Amino acid sequence: MGFPDNFLWGGATAANQCEGGYDKGGRGLANVDVIPTGPDRRAVITGKRNMLSFETEYFYPAKEAIDMYTHFKEDIALFAEMGFKTYRLSIAWTRIFPKGDEETPNEEGLQFYQDLFQECQKYAIEPLVTITHFDCPIHLIEEYGGWRNRKMIDFYEKLCRVIFERYQGLVKYWLTFNEINMILHAPFLGAGLNFEPGENEEQIKYQAAHHELVASALATKIAHEIDPDNQVGCMLAAASYYPYSCNPKDVWESKQSDRGNYFFIDVQSRGAYPTYALKMLAKKGITIEQSKEDKALLKAHTVDFISFSYYASRVAASEDSDVQKTEGNLFPTIKNPYLEASEWGWQIDPLGLRITMNDLYDRYQKPLFIVENGLGAVDRPDENGFVEDDYRIAYLSAHIKAMKDAIDEDGVPLLGYTSWGCIDLVSAGTGEMKKRYGYIYVDRDNEGHGTFKRSKKKSFYWYKQVIATNGEDLAQKE
Repeated sequence: MGFPDNFLWGGATAANQCEGGYDKGGRGLANVDVIPTGPDRRAVITGKRNMLSFETEYFYPAKEAIDMYTHFKEDIALFAEMGFKTYRLSIAWTRIFPKGDEETPNEEGLQFYQDLFQECQKYAIEPLVTITHFDCPIHLIEEYGGWRNRKMIDFYEKLCRVIFERYQGLVKYWLTFNEINMILHAPFLGAGLNFEPGENEEQIKYQAAHHELVASALATKIAHEIDPDNQVGCMLAAASYYPYSCNPKDVWESKQSDRGNYFFIDVQSRGAYPTYALKMLAKKGITIEQSKEDKALLKAHTVDFISFSYYASRVAASEDSDVQKTEGNLFPTIKNPYLEASEWGWQIDPLGLRITMNDLYDRYQKPLFIVENGLGAVDRPDENGFVEDDYRIAYLSAHIKAMKDAIDEDGVPLLGYTSWGCIDLVSAGTGEMKKRYGYIYVDRDNEGHGTFKRSKKKSFYWYKQVIATNGEDLAQKE
């Protein structure tokens, strides 16, 4: 028993949080570039503050990030030293199509990722590629309004055709949209949506989500046509909701909250809008414009596997419950008195991962892939850049043990595990560098100072041992 022999151990990053090089290699400007640090970050992410270019009084961490654009060979060699079987990364849309609607792609951008994938293959590391990890070209936002416009499906289709054909034989695992459910919580980040006063924001968000769902089904269709070996997954920000109490109202609220998470994955995995979603939209007065062709496409081209991020569980309560709030993945949740929390208020719950895995597999009956999981923490390196991150090892060890229990005791099929931020990178939620997840320390601070020097943390050697023993030896070595 235990993890299967072909289990895909690895780590995960996103282009906008690690690459940098925003103006190199012919790359165009994207929404993820113009999200600043500081108090206005959330307003920009949610589409309340229109920011489509750099403004002098702000710091934009994605412009340089950790400069993986320059350092990718060094970084992949470090991943290989840990024994990675897979590396999850994303493609920056504007490296391939700088404006998003060009007739021909940017060869320099295509070659960059070809070089990166070939570097992975040199070490027998299987790339797991997110086609869109919150990227939307600024030109497509200014000209078409981002994903509110159906024309985005055509631009996304062209991107997919180009990369599926170019990287055939180099990549076989694909994810269509990162954390697709985040469009409801971070619409500018998730779909390039800005709102004007008086607009029906919910109508716009759900229509934009429909366009992404159709684009996802189309990508799945094209991927299978170009290479039958391609495996395409969806991706959600997951975590099962616990009811705050056994009050039936709290239990019902937790069920409703779970459905809010599963909504889009129900479509991507089952091929149609679930009845509860149709009822909810009708009650809200939201009408999704969709054609018969849309419905047929969604039905015929469902995903091959379910991938998800998991950092912490969540709690739901009815309106008349007296509760405290704490932070979570881009939006707050209710404080769970039975759990400890990270420095950023994210509640640490390894058993919650097992519960979430069971909920997802019971619901979809498709293989799972955990593509994000980790602990954001302040690391204090010594003069050599070494970090004694026992707290990170403890977090990851407990979660890997929960994964193993789900496989062994519950029979949940799990393809792989790519812990988040395997090398320190910019936080998507806060834009900070000091909120670190990696096995590899990067000399870079919140204000953009530092040498970009890479150094191995204690967790680097621990994860190498985990992979070498296929998850059997989780002990923390002194």
